[in-house]
Amino acid sequence: MKTTEAHLKYVEWFSAEDMHIASKQWLSELAFLKDEQLFFEDLIRKYIFELIDPDHFKKTTKIVESLSSSRKKTDELIKIVKAHERGLEIMVDGVDQVIEEEVYKNEHRRLIIEISEFLKEYQSFKETLFDTIKKIAKSDKKRLNE
Repeated sequence: MKTTEAHLKYVEWFSAEDMHIASKQWLSELAFLKDEQLFFEDLIRKYIFELIDPDHFKKTTKIVESLSSSRKKTDELIKIVKAHERGLEIMVDGVDQVIEEEVYKNEHRRLIIEISEFLKEYQSFKETLFDTIKKIAKSDKKRLNE
């Protein structure tokens, strides 16, 4: 995944509480994605015979690879955000550690960008998956009505 250069200076004004809330929100979203990914695996299993049809095979392979990749990235992001959340202590410990606090803020900026880009890519993956399943379901329904 390619990250773009962005400068988010407003993060410096985030309080420790704001960064904590953002981290908790990320963890909540990522946990939901993990459940959603399990649902997608079941959905793929349900339509596996249609998906491996020569007409859909190339697209299906790409979908399965994307799902696998997004599962790995979701797990990785959960670990990173949990570690980031544990590091929040540096911001609230009452000790003036300017360099360490700046490193933490920079990491928070980087996570804002990385998670945002991941969610955009994941949304694109979902659209592709649903479009493919919808086409298969329509063709199945059409075949049953004939």
